[in-house]
Amino acid sequence: MPESRKRKKNGKSVSQIAEKKTEIKPDWTEGIKPSPSWWAPVFCTLAIIGLIWLAIYYMWSAQYPIPGIGHWNMGIGLGFIFAGFLMVMRWR
Repeated sequence: MPESRKRKKNGKSVSQIAEKKTEIKPDWTEGIKPSPSWWAPVFCTLAIIGLIWLAIYYMWSAQYPIPGIGHWNMGIGLGFIFAGFLMVMRWR
């Protein structure tokens, strides 16, 4: 089927006007590289390990997962969770 002629607006064709409106502008994220493929599984794993560590700590009344260090087990579990959270903040 033949294509009809485009109308002109002020001496310019409609397609020329449409091209000017749809120019692609550079985005602020253009220079930022995406995270490697291992990034998301690692931060999920760190958060889950920290959560399990704290659950074991509370279930066995500060005797496990490492006996003898007492309440430092809570610090270790929270450290795992915090490391996972920091990785989430850098994920692209």
